[in-house]
Amino acid sequence: MSIFEEIESNVRSYCRSFPDTFSSAKGSFVYATSGKQYIDFFTGAGALNYGHNHEHMKRRIIEYLESDGIVHSLDMYTVAKEQFLQTFRSKILDKGDYPYKVQFCGPTGTNAVEAAIKLARKVTKRVGVFAFTGSFHGMSLGSLSVTSNHYHRQAAGIPLSHVTFIPYPGDTYNIDSIDYIEKVLQDDHSGVDKPAAIIVETIQAEGGINVAPIEWLQALNEICKKHEILLICDDVQVGCGRTGSFLSFEDAGIVPDLVILSKSISGYGLPMALLLINERYDIWTPGEHNGTFRGNQLAIVAATAGLELWSSSQFQKEVGWKSSLIKTILERYISSIELNIEIRGKGMIWGIDFSGIHAKEKANEIRDKCFSNGLIVECVGRQDTVVKILPALTIEPEILRQGLEILVDSIAVALKQATVT
Repeated sequence: MSIFEEIESNVRSYCRSFPDTFSSAKGSFVYATSGKQYIDFFTGAGALNYGHNHEHMKRRIIEYLESDGIVHSLDMYTVAKEQFLQTFRSKILDKGDYPYKVQFCGPTGTNAVEAAIKLARKVTKRVGVFAFTGSFHGMSLGSLSVTSNHYHRQAAGIPLSHVTFIPYPGDTYNIDSIDYIEKVLQDDHSGVDKPAAIIVETIQAEGGINVAPIEWLQALNEICKKHEILLICDDVQVGCGRTGSFLSFEDAGIVPDLVILSKSISGYGLPMALLLINERYDIWTPGEHNGTFRGNQLAIVAATAGLELWSSSQFQKEVGWKSSLIKTILERYISSIELNIEIRGKGMIWGIDFSGIHAKEKANEIRDKCFSNGLIVECVGRQDTVVKILPALTIEPEILRQGLEILVDSIAVALKQATVT
């Protein structure tokens, strides 16, 4: 047995899907002690939008450490935080005319989700929350209460209450969820109280790359305004440029009341989480929601460097071009393998759904074939029937093509074997 099997908890997960010992990484490649290299289409579940050890970001971190810059500061004022806030305002908030205050939460996305739910309840003096089927928002109790996955929910060990789940667009329930929400709120016999907030992912990443239509997001926004319900957008995985715009809801032209950012807000894989709060709702009292590591200065330095990269018009054009390349290859070469395979996605997050074919159980086998062929991809969605594609925004075109070729070949082989069997 390895030291990992001897000492590490059974809760370990990704290492079971990717059984190698990794030693280094650069750009879109991860290297193992076995001598093998892998193209990374997983990117830390979306925490590495700029790839591994990006030189610009790494140099900033090293320079900061060499200058003896303060590393731990709770929420005290620091030069690093000042530079980040100035850059975030000029590059993101001012360009979108967003009226947000920035709250530095604990180091993970789930902490920012907790903060959003707490603040919504404080603002509205209501308790309930509407969430959606297929959602994933985190593993702490508040975040878990708005996460729909039964496997994760049952681990809580206690009832997860005060949440009403609404069918997400495209779900098998075949319900007009906007109409349903409106009727529930207007019906004095619905048995459902008006919630403090509605929390939504514009694209459900862990849920299977389910993409909400723009018109649906706009209608949801209008319902929230009409009924004075706070709209929370969880942009933990699909924010920070993943969908082609920095904030995933930009194409819809809406302004959610609260926005959650984590994962690639630091861009370097360092823990960082933010809650963007419409300034009218920033009613926290000092220290009312806090955390020891909410002032991770190395993450903040990396985040500023990441915003500098993103703000380049050339960078954004290249992301758009690579997004189109992924879509074209998936539709041209994978849809032709089996007509009932469904391709979904936007920007540089895509899913290949095998639930509609006889070999739907093959998604995990495809993931394993990809790994043996030097490509890291993850399975998500109900029964893990969706292969998720999440390359770095910075990936070189030739490496992107190479990874997609491995993916296409692995799918073809797996489905051919299923047909023979």
